[in-house]
Amino acid sequence: MIQKPKGTLDILPDETPLWHEIEDTVQYVTSKYGFSEIKFPTFEQSSLFKRGVGGTTDIVQKEMFTLDDRDGNELCLRPEGTACVVRSVIENGLFNEPMPLKLYYFTNFFRYEKPQAGRSREFFQFGVEMFGTPKASADATVISVADMLFKRLGVNAKLNINSIGCPKCRPNYHAALVEYFSAHKDELCDTCKERLKTNPLRILDCKSPICGALCEGAPKTIDHLCVECKEHFDELRDCLSAMNIEYSINPRIVRGLDYYTRTVFEFISDDIGAQSTVCGGGRYDGLVKELDGPDLCGIGFGLGVTRLVLAIKKNAEKRGTALPENEKPLIYIAPMGNKAQIKAIGLVHSLRSAGVAAECDITGRSLKAQMKYADKIGALYAAVIGDNELNAGTCELKNLRTGEKKSVAIDDLTEIRD
Repeated sequence: MIQKPKGTLDILPDETPLWHEIEDTVQYVTSKYGFSEIKFPTFEQSSLFKRGVGGTTDIVQKEMFTLDDRDGNELCLRPEGTACVVRSVIENGLFNEPMPLKLYYFTNFFRYEKPQAGRSREFFQFGVEMFGTPKASADATVISVADMLFKRLGVNAKLNINSIGCPKCRPNYHAALVEYFSAHKDELCDTCKERLKTNPLRILDCKSPICGALCEGAPKTIDHLCVECKEHFDELRDCLSAMNIEYSINPRIVRGLDYYTRTVFEFISDDIGAQSTVCGGGRYDGLVKELDGPDLCGIGFGLGVTRLVLAIKKNAEKRGTALPENEKPLIYIAPMGNKAQIKAIGLVHSLRSAGVAAECDITGRSLKAQMKYADKIGALYAAVIGDNELNAGTCELKNLRTGEKKSVAIDDLTEIRD
């Protein structure tokens, strides 16, 4: 039997209503904030991510699905969204639009990593990107988009924030990190020993328990900020407080991508069992210029939809609330005979055209089997039409919940509503 590739997803019919609710909520929230949707290719030039995301990141070194086209170009399936959006903004001249430029996406991405709960090789992400304003109020606005989405979906997600400084103050912090971790070099995992040479900030993002324990005593970014970065961080905190958005300062948040500056943040949910990041992002003021665009600042986030689905399901289980379901038919029309079949087809078509979910038999089931099927699919009403009913012009309408029956004109079935 041919099976789906390892780490990919089948989103089955009983799950799609929840996904639709998430997409609808995304569209609702982003519309209130003035964000417009952007779509971009499934694959891009690999150099986009090597330059934009960073050559020392796990995404580039370990996780990209790469391929060569017939012209010898190295392409890869998109592993993240921000670099794709920035490329599109530059290529299509969107930087000439009035600022701030507000964009969002909801699509799938691909990373070659070990599949686990809430983390797959093909995954879905909702993300927003805002360009053209360096103010901390922009950071707070972007954060509040995610916060509002979580609240509307009933997900408990705690906001953690940090500042990793700017090119002006970060070298001093890097030097402090190198000095600290060099004294513990023999205790670091092999990956972090290499990071100590190439990007010491990434050690703070290591998932190894040993490295994590060492990081507890590491220098904190917020203790090494320049005056401008400190003022920016203080203003962000004031804005979040003005929005009544609760937060914690977490000096270990650095995010895993090289393009971040100043503000970085994560939303952590306990609804998936162990603490898990369901959303993360930050400011990337140098990325557009790095990719040959204008000197345009930006901030955004990526929200893992698969983890969000798990959190919603877990929360619904705790509260004993129902998850969204596919719409059930209001009425099932059970025909007996060819003439009745044709009449039933016409009736359900009229009902559907009027916006009413309706079904009739198209498989040739017996009447008994049809009634069992009507009950199984959750129809509220059932009507049986045979030769006698056609001749009389009336049929019996049964409420499958209460058992109540009443006689109605067949043609009046097209007018039935809740």
